[in-house]
Amino acid sequence: QVQLVDSGGGLVQAGSSLRLSCTASGSIFGMNRMGWYRQAPGKQRELVAGITTGGRTNYADSVKSRFTISRDKAEKTVYLQMNSLEPDDTSVYYCNAGADLGSGWSGPYRHWGQETQVTVSS
Repeated sequence: QVQLVDSGGGLVQAGSSLRLSCTASGSIFGMNRMGWYRQAPGKQRELVAGITTGGRTNYADSVKSRFTISRDKAEKTVYLQMNSLEPDDTSVYYCNAGADLGSGWSGPYRHWGQETQVTVSS
């Protein structure tokens, strides 16, 4: 069983920065994909950013120049550095992780973290 524990959300003003963290534990052998999704009220859940163990990254177009996803050397923790936050980034964020035999990001994957609220005021 895999557990994903998220942290780092909060309430900030537009233009501010936040860093989300997600640490995996349990049966993580072979888990080679970690990333973040978000879901705003009335909207579908969308990929924010994903990263493979090889370091390949995927970003939503809306965050590409502002957010950076990274993973620690032990590959148990993934970070999402969010800069220049905008009110449209307000959402519930979820860590997502799993295994993939392909070469890119084909999530969402099997494992989810808990809700992490990010609220950006204008």
